[in-house]
Amino acid sequence: MKEIAVLHVDPDPGWRGGQQQAFYLHQGMLARGLKSGFVCNPGSELAQRLERGSLACYPIRHRFEADLFAAIRLACYARKAGYNVLHLHSSHALSWGIMAKLFYPSLKLVASRRVDFHISGNLLSRFKYCSGMLNAVVAISENIHKVLLEDGIPEAKIRLIYSGVDIHKYDQSEVSPKYRNQWQIDDSAIIVGTVAAFVAHKDYRNFVTAAAIALRSNPSLHFVAVGDGVQKAMIEELAKELGISDKISFTGFQSNVGAHLKAFDIFVMASKKEGLGTSVLDAMSVGLAVVGTRAGGIAEMIEDEKSGLVVDARNSEALAGAILRLANDKELRATLGRGALSRVCDFDKEHMVDANIRLYQSLL
Repeated sequence: MKEIAVLHVDPDPGWRGGQQQAFYLHQGMLARGLKSGFVCNPGSELAQRLERGSLACYPIRHRFEADLFAAIRLACYARKAGYNVLHLHSSHALSWGIMAKLFYPSLKLVASRRVDFHISGNLLSRFKYCSGMLNAVVAISENIHKVLLEDGIPEAKIRLIYSGVDIHKYDQSEVSPKYRNQWQIDDSAIIVGTVAAFVAHKDYRNFVTAAAIALRSNPSLHFVAVGDGVQKAMIEELAKELGISDKISFTGFQSNVGAHLKAFDIFVMASKKEGLGTSVLDAMSVGLAVVGTRAGGIAEMIEDEKSGLVVDARNSEALAGAILRLANDKELRATLGRGALSRVCDFDKEHMVDANIRLYQSLL
């Protein structure tokens, strides 16, 4: 069997769950003594984090999806450095990788699919995922696996590999004694928090509406939203319209997520669509009682009534009811928190790394 030599590719400029997974995978392969490289846009958040972590990274400017010059550079680098697998960690990366394979045909291509949206009906998207040039698609949840099958991707090409988290990442995180004062939270308040980007599929409208409903029954609650994004101003305006601005804190992007999670009493993921939602796993890893929606892979992580509570997506009344149930029952919060600590071990990032390595081996 050929030696595995994997070049990971992600041209996206920001840092979200997909970039974290790619980072973990690259890091894990290097720790196992395997050949692993990374190509990303120079100056991107991913490039900076790889550099700070002293992890191998080769920057190539990728200006747009059909950037032929970047594809030629990618193919030349992969050939010269001896890589035999490209792992393409986004839809744009897949376009880049397919073009690169035209110039280096022996490359094996693996694409990660992290969203539960159907593949776009345009010809380029259909071609990318259905092309024989693509050797395997990693679905990060069973729900994504199902969507890919519905979109006509052959089952033999799809591999289910759940995303993973560092289950000890926040072991040393501590809550500042000034935390409640910083975010204008009463000392006696029960803190209900979420960590998510302000984008449509995270359904912050559902989260804020549920908060308003819950506060009518239990005004001692205080809600915290950690994250940033294009919808943040709109959601802040919604909180004002609902009259709960003094009961919800919008923190913006925070690098110390663990300190926030450990300050929460309850964690909520209100998404209407979701690939997997590793913020849920992060919350579980610190022993939080979690409320999630039946969206994407969320219900695959949370065992309802054992390691959290699961409610229907886009149902603010049901979401508020679950929040109130936990807020009013400290023992239930503790029981579900213990269940979460047990369940999250199944999603340790090391399992994700090993599963991807087995996939690469099967292609060579």
